[in-house]
Amino acid sequence: MPPDAAQEQAEYAPSPDALADRVVLVTGASSGIGRACACACAEVGATVILLARDVPRLEMTYDRIREAGGPEPVILPLDLNGATIGDYAQVAERIDQDFGRLDGLLHNAGLVGGLRPMRLLEPADWTRLARVNLLAPWFLTQACLPLLDKAEDPAIAFTLDGQSQRPYWGAYGVAKAGLAGLVEILSQELDGDRPIRVNGIDPGAVETRLRRQNYPGEPGGAHTAPEEVAPAFVYFLGSDSRGITGRTVLLS
Repeated sequence: MPPDAAQEQAEYAPSPDALADRVVLVTGASSGIGRACACACAEVGATVILLARDVPRLEMTYDRIREAGGPEPVILPLDLNGATIGDYAQVAERIDQDFGRLDGLLHNAGLVGGLRPMRLLEPADWTRLARVNLLAPWFLTQACLPLLDKAEDPAIAFTLDGQSQRPYWGAYGVAKAGLAGLVEILSQELDGDRPIRVNGIDPGAVETRLRRQNYPGEPGGAHTAPEEVAPAFVYFLGSDSRGITGRTVLLS
């Protein structure tokens, strides 16, 4: 399903308590869009669980949230490339012990690994990129479904990247296409009597470290800042989007 243009989400301004009392897990929370979304969620009341592999950068996100007066977040270090099914089960167990439920899950972590023809992509690199960008989101989701079932209005959001389905984006592009399919299939499967909402957000070109790594010739500040797209993710993680599922939106 191609993403829909979503002006209303791009212009969304959450109320100060839009995510009050909600527990939200954000992957890739150590920088870029993940950090901006974690901070934006905390700013409107969410207790945010910060997941990434880089502990010092996670601590920077933690400090930013606390300095802004947000609820105390939780740091959960995890390398998605090396994570096992047991590791995902431990993440879910930790959340269950601390909170007893999960209200929102944002899959934002991503790894491009450099642009090159697919025929030159080594099997080990293909496996690593598929694991981080596609397998990890599903395995973490599967582990957390029982926790989402315990929430009153649970939501899952995926960061998509429609521009990556083109030459030289390799396994990353294939994985992102797979995530779009996962949104469509999973949203239908989880749309029952107690639905878990599942949506995908394609933020477009955003000024992040990942963007700079893959477009080194672009001038700094040429694109939208992560903080500008974060409110749209807050929208899909909160009850303002109650009843909306299976949507993939393009912000710019």
